[in-house]
Formats: sequence, structure tokens, C-alpha cells
Amino acid sequence: MTLAPEPAGGPVRFAQARVRALDLAHEVAAAGVDVLAVRDVLGRFTLIIDDRTQPLPPALESLEDDYGPRLARELGRYAADRPLMRASGLFSADGLLDSERAVRDPERPAGRVRILDNTVVGEDWAQVSTPAPEADGSRTHRTALYGFKGGVGRSTATAVLARHLADQGHIVLVVDLDLESPGVGPLVAAGTELPPHGIIDQLVESAVGNADGLELVVRTGYEPRGGRGELWVAPARGRGTLGVPYAYVDKLNRVYADVPGADFADRLERAVRACEDAVARDGDSGRRPDVVLLDSRAGIHDIAAVTISRLCDLALLFGTDNAQTWEGYGDLFEAWLLSGQAPAIREKLRMVASMVPDSPLRPRDAYLESFREHAWESFSLLYDDDVPDPETNELDPDTFSPFLEDEAAPHHPIPILFEPGLVGLDAVSVPGWQDRAFVQAAYRDFLPTATLLITADPQSSEGPR
Repeated sequence: MTLAPEPAGGPVRFAQARVRALDLAHEVAAAGVDVLAVRDVLGRFTLIIDDRTQPLPPALESLEDDYGPRLARELGRYAADRPLMRASGLFSADGLLDSERAVRDPERPAGRVRILDNTVVGEDWAQVSTPAPEADGSRTHRTALYGFKGGVGRSTATAVLARHLADQGHIVLVVDLDLESPGVGPLVAAGTELPPHGIIDQLVESAVGNADGLELVVRTGYEPRGGRGELWVAPARGRGTLGVPYAYVDKLNRVYADVPGADFADRLERAVRACEDAVARDGDSGRRPDVVLLDSRAGIHDIAAVTISRLCDLALLFGTDNAQTWEGYGDLFEAWLLSGQAPAIREKLRMVASMVPDSPLRPRDAYLESFREHAWESFSLLYDDDVPDPETNELDPDTFSPFLEDEAAPHHPIPILFEPGLVGLDAVSVPGWQDRAFVQAAYRDFLPTATLLITADPQSSEGPR
């Protein structure tokens, strides 16, 4: 491999290379051609000029001589070995240029430049979809509960919400997808013996075609008010088999391995579906759950990526009003923007202000106002620019640009109050803990709002059906 010369002014860094590559791509495209900017797993760029159906315009007759050296010079180490290529000279041009993963440059979507980003991990953040209805037309409402940072009360909120939804008459399944730090399973199951197997077992055993017969779910001992609801749990870690080491760490080390014919996202989706099917198979009603709560692990991780981007139709994003929260979500939102997924993902999301203080030093209303402003600043990356059309001077009615005070907007926080009694609460050994006055006070606003969002049609404002 021939190393590109160092550009004048010092080395080009990763983020700077994208800006320079796309500027050059748009300069080439301005001559009347489509350009695909391909970034490899190391971050290096190749510009592919689409000349499959017609010759290049006269302005690009000396394409390689005019732009090849410029790309190598301006991108430095982030120029691929062949930074400029014509589609007509590529054996696999159709596979690249027609790839579903190629997206328009989000900064200049009206242009003729698309981007194809190849990564080793994290690619599922850029693959956004919503679960389809079942074959009979019914829908399982899947909601992810996610926090960029841990310690924000996500798992406790999951347990409280699950009981509340069961009280409303829903068949509820809680799936613990926090494989690196499992915990919501025992919390939800409190007083009920966990099943022998967990999500970790389904992922490991299915990789070798050995998942038949796994016991993945258990109906908890919780008795919902009204008697119609059911509460089930699929733990990350099962209780195991007597006399056989569970070897959780050994299993965890293998769940992300590549399997022929199924990537990790497909395998995780099948694991969740296996748990849903088990509820229908093992339950007295024979019905699949109509609400599934996915307790996702924190951070920018492949499990979180798949859970939010593919497995759910609603994602509740937990956070506290501090710099770490907004920097983290800002990075995540920027990734969705740059991958062209902002329109697909933004209506899935809703912020949850967790552990909201209410004291003379920081009153609740003042805290939530600050939280909302910071959330709106972060979400603005995903919102459309609300500017008039230059020709008609009218606003586009389809523009998605919620205002700061819009109570239905993704950035508008659903509050969970901080209650000292929740700190160190041993919910497993305290029957009826969710009915304690301080618990009810903490989740007073969260429960009805979350219930309405969860039971609405995906990406709509319609209420429960």
C-alpha cells in the first residue's frame, strides 16, 4: 500500500476527512454526474463516479488527472489506495451504487452525492425500522427503555411501568437485554423462580441450531388489579440447572460472534420473538403479549443500537440534566443525522427526565425547564429547518420542527421525581413496594404518559385502541 503524502498544515483527522471528501464529491457532481462516497472500516474514502448509463460530460474528461491527486492530497491518510474510480471500471459497481445503505448527504440532500458507510460495529444505529404487525393484523407494542448513562433508574422504572400496564389489562412481557449488567429480571419477577434459561442462552444455543426446548419466560406472581392482565419476564440470565455451572461470562463472550446467514441484529430480534412466542405457548390465554418492554443496556453499544433502531416502535430515553447526558445524546443524534436516519428515528423517541429534584435549591419546575431547553437543543439535530420556501415564501406543511414548549414533541421530558426512599430499595423482598406512597409520587406523571405513548399506534398521536 502506498501511503498518501501528508497534507500541508498537518495531518487530516477522521472527522475532517469526511467534510473534505464530501466537498470534493459535490464539486465533481456539479458537472452533472451522480457520486457515491464510500468510507471503509478504517475511515478511508473512495469516490465512485456513476457513468454506467452515459459517458461523463466534457468537463470531466480528465477526471482522474484533475481530482485523483487532489483527493489524495486533501484527505491524507484517509484517502483510499484508489480514491477516485469510475463505475464502468468496477466489477461490483451495481452492488455498491444500488445499495440500500447508501444515503443522501444529509447536509445537502438535494445534491447528487450519496454516502455508503462501512463499519465493523455500531452499524445498526443507522438501520432504522419499525416492527411490522403480526400475520393476523395484531400488533405487539415494543418499547425500549434506554439511558445513555447508567444509574438513572431505568430498570426500576421498567418494573413499575410493567406492573402498571398489567393493571390496565395488558399482557406484558419484560425482556432484559442488559446482558453485561442483568438485573431487571429478578426485579420484575420478585418472589417468582426465574426460568432455567435466559436471553443469553437463546443467543448461544440458536447459533448452533440448538434452541428448541429452552424455557425462556416465566409468568410472575404479580396479581394485576382487575384480573385480566398478565406480567411475564424473560431474564438475561436464567436460574440454571442444578449441578451444572451456568458459565455466564463464557456465554457472554460468544453472543456477538458472526453466524452464517444471520447477523447479530437478526439474532437478537429472533431471541425477542422467541420470548413472545413462549408467552403464547405457555400462557393460559394462548395470546402473545400485546406490550413488550425491552430493558436495554446503557451506552453506545450494539445491543442498544439494535433495540432502539430495529426492535421497538417507541424508545424512552432516560437522562438527567447534566453535560454528560447532553454530550452523549448529542453524539448519538449526530450519528443518526449523518447517516440520513433522522426522519425515520425522531418520532420513535421521547425523553424521560429521571431523578428530578424538588428542593429550595433546585425547584422541580426550574429543573424541568432547564432539562427541556437542553433536550430541545440536542434534538434540533434531528428536526427539520423551519424556513420558508425561497420561491413561494411559504412553510412546508410536512416540516417536522416542534417548538420548545410542544408537550407532544420528542424533546419534551416526562418526569420521574427523585425520592430518597427509592435509593437502596430491596424490591425483591418488599411485597407491594410499587404501592408505597413515595413510589406512587415519584411516578405520578410518568405512568399515564408512558402508557398512552406505548399503547398508541406507532409513530402516531392516537391513543389506546
